[in-house]
Amino acid sequence: MKILVPIDFSDRSKKALEVAASFAKLFDGMVTPFYSHLPISELDEPYALGMSSKLYQKFDELEETLLNRVKEIASTIVDEKNLAEPLVVLGNAAQGIVDASNKFDYVIMSSHGRTGFSRFLLGSVAEKVLRLSNTPVMIVENESDVGNFENILVTTDFSDNAAEAYPHAINIAKKTGGTINLIHILSFDQFDEKEKDLSLRKIREERLKLLKKEYFNEIADQVNQQVIISQDTPHEAIFNHVSEHPYNLIVMATVGRTGINYLMMGSTTANVVRHVKSAVLSVNPKKAVN
Repeated sequence: MKILVPIDFSDRSKKALEVAASFAKLFDGMVTPFYSHLPISELDEPYALGMSSKLYQKFDELEETLLNRVKEIASTIVDEKNLAEPLVVLGNAAQGIVDASNKFDYVIMSSHGRTGFSRFLLGSVAEKVLRLSNTPVMIVENESDVGNFENILVTTDFSDNAAEAYPHAINIAKKTGGTINLIHILSFDQFDEKEKDLSLRKIREERLKLLKKEYFNEIADQVNQQVIISQDTPHEAIFNHVSEHPYNLIVMATVGRTGINYLMMGSTTANVVRHVKSAVLSVNPKKAVN
């Protein structure tokens, strides 16, 4: 397993290295620390406005220093046997991470950085990576307690897109012997008044049982399933559930059904990442075009 870990030298971003170190031990994987150096102005292009390539020459000189610094930090957190050579690139951080992630199995990163804000907001590096990367992305908070990844929440809206996330949760549960709680949100916030029929609960519960049998049968004794009825939006219902039942890891697809009667995973995932303290592994079902 190859794990890419973006850092920015802040104490907060080191949390991602700690989580990646634990994940790498679990799967006998390799952690590659990543650092993106952004010039003062993104217009600093050698051919733009007649500017010289002096900046890039300076970056060549700076690169070795940055590599050594990244390696120094990572080596204090990640075991040597699980630590690969770091990557240092020049340019926009989000795009650099997305480009590099194509050669990795997972990206593990913090939603915090050195900007001084308590969280990255919409349009930030973390959420751009969530939206654009075809590689699964795990977002961690300082408060995230991943333990040994033994207590896992998996959300579903019964779509094929949501199913893309299941194998990741299954692989982790196999390694840890942990428990998966498979939930579906029946949010009446999505229905007209005339549709608010509790008989829907029984239908969804039966469907969830079938889903468990189809996708999770090999570890069925490690999986619980639950339909949660809520008057709140799906992400609010998930947040409330997680607040009452802390998890080591939440596994979600970034894209789901778009039908009004189902969990709309795209916005839901981003909102969950913003608000929960648990680590969130988001899986983008979109496949890269060859």
